[in-house]
Amino acid sequence: MNGLIGKKVGMTSVFDEKGNAVGVTVVELGPNVVTQVKTVETDGYNAMQLAFGEAKVKKTSKAMLGHFAAAGVDGAMSQVAEFRDMTIGKTKGDTISVADIFNEGDKVQVMGTSKGKGFQGVMRRHGFGGVGQATHGQHNRLRAPGSIGASSFPSKVFKGMRMAGRMGNDTKTVKGLKVVKIFPDQNLILLKGALPGHNGAYVIIEK
Repeated sequence: MNGLIGKKVGMTSVFDEKGNAVGVTVVELGPNVVTQVKTVETDGYNAMQLAFGEAKVKKTSKAMLGHFAAAGVDGAMSQVAEFRDMTIGKTKGDTISVADIFNEGDKVQVMGTSKGKGFQGVMRRHGFGGVGQATHGQHNRLRAPGSIGASSFPSKVFKGMRMAGRMGNDTKTVKGLKVVKIFPDQNLILLKGALPGHNGAYVIIEK
């Protein structure tokens, strides 16, 4: 699957051919550096390893610095990802830009890490309606989860019970997003809709 590593810039809107305003997410996509090419003969499968984003040398291990140096990278990269069965003809040390893979009108999938929201109750985390569909009032019961299990049998709470807990900060994949516009000279791509993660978060886009 062909893809690239990018950074979410933010959201804006553009006008389509009918004059309708379309909400889009701006992503700085590439250029990515090919740091390793895996083949069936050497690794058992075909894949291409790409790197993106600058990182501080003093915070990068010597093993990774040597790995980057072998690919001709001056310094260190912050993000490394592997793409299985990538068909673009590139070798180690080459750079891949957004125009090499994506075209306007393509449908892509985006993988990223959602915003972390900390420890949340059942109403925010699972959309519970509250006792009697009331969210405010008696101070300690209306937003409570209610009964979570039976009595003597089965004498336990089943796995997967919707309860309060940590929310967000999970790997999410959004499929079927349309490429609205590409700016090759600025390494920018506009995708219709929203992407997981905060502004500045790294994402992986594949098609």
